[in-house]
Amino acid sequence: MGEDEMMAIVEAILFVSDEAVSLADISSLLGIEHKACAKLMDKMIERFEGAGRGLKILKANDTFRLATCPSCKEYIERFTGLPREKGLSRSSFETLSIIAYHQPVTRLQIEKLKGTSCAYSLDILLKKGLIIEKGRIEAIGRPIQYGTTDQFLRCFGFSSLKDLPAFDK
Repeated sequence: MGEDEMMAIVEAILFVSDEAVSLADISSLLGIEHKACAKLMDKMIERFEGAGRGLKILKANDTFRLATCPSCKEYIERFTGLPREKGLSRSSFETLSIIAYHQPVTRLQIEKLKGTSCAYSLDILLKKGLIIEKGRIEAIGRPIQYGTTDQFLRCFGFSSLKDLPAFDK
């Protein structure tokens, strides 16, 4: 099977999938080695970006998803008639930033850094799927630790947490 045929198959799979598709699943489906599949996906991402298309492939860790380009957002909203989703408030964005750079982190640790309560922001971020509970620490009350999700990576255009802009903790 040629490279173009494999890319066509992957594109179709990404199109019909409701969820992000793992590199392992793509590799298995195509019957190629993990390393070769990773190179194929990188090449596909490059092709989509360089072609001026309305779709792009989002990579988050070792998963891939087909998505519309941000430049088409206004037209998609007009066509579908769907209202724009509200963005994050400044407080929620600050909370998300703290979690991204300090994860896993507890509510108390976030509030110490912010200087204000973050319970509402945590609720919003959990509902939007940008953060998840990563476990609990062995301390009084067994507080929950929070971390970011692959949805967070996709929303902000990162492939992994290593892509976050440098920040002195």
